[in-house]
Amino acid sequence: MSLEFFSATDVGRARDNNEDSVAVDEAAQLAVLADGMGGYNAGEVASQMLTSFIKSELGRWLREGGAAAPVPDVKRAMDICVDNANRAIFNAANTNPRYAGMGTTLVLSVFRGETLLLGHVGDSRAYRLRGGQLTQLTRDHSLLQEQLDAGLLTPEEAVFSSNKNLVTRAVGVEDTVLLELHEHEVQPGDLFLMCSDGLSDMLDDAALAQLLLRNASLSETTLSLIDAANDMGGKDNIAIVLARAEGRSKAGARPWWPFGRK
Repeated sequence: MSLEFFSATDVGRARDNNEDSVAVDEAAQLAVLADGMGGYNAGEVASQMLTSFIKSELGRWLREGGAAAPVPDVKRAMDICVDNANRAIFNAANTNPRYAGMGTTLVLSVFRGETLLLGHVGDSRAYRLRGGQLTQLTRDHSLLQEQLDAGLLTPEEAVFSSNKNLVTRAVGVEDTVLLELHEHEVQPGDLFLMCSDGLSDMLDDAALAQLLLRNASLSETTLSLIDAANDMGGKDNIAIVLARAEGRSKAGARPWWPFGRK
């Protein structure tokens, strides 16, 4: 199974600086996306610290020995790397007044053949397009999602909620962070989208699916997504990573042969 990647960020229409950050290591089949938060330029610092740290540390481990490592070891490496990055951001926030209170969301993808190891913190998301159907693979760590889960809001009411950007979990705001980590099957033709809420808040699932289904190149698709989010107001920075799986499915079981062994 081979993978094609493309990534980009955009400042949007309402912000002066870009606090989103992305990093891709194709050799390690690793992609990471972060949406920073904090005063002044602190959000930008947090997101860039996170993506740089993970690409450097986890990417090196995956390239040097991770290819042969069992999945539980890769998951442990992901946990350790995110924990180390969290401590670095937390320490920076607590030793430099300019960075006080900074933090960042995270989506982290590690592809291993026909398996995707997907971790996330906060309300940045990952989706999968398969057979024309778009599926959200992550569940937001946000107050809004908790209200939806508790039945306090309907999905229609949630669109207008003032709690849309209040996350309940972020990297760097406390001395420890819990990475939510799941495995997903990868099939040939699957298209994976990682994005910040600057995209998902502007475009609903139907609009995202429509743009992803155009079967354009990954670069063209990414630019179309950014343009569409900006056309809807571009109220936040926009970060996108696309990954397309290419290759053949496993051969099916050998058909029964009725005329003796062959």
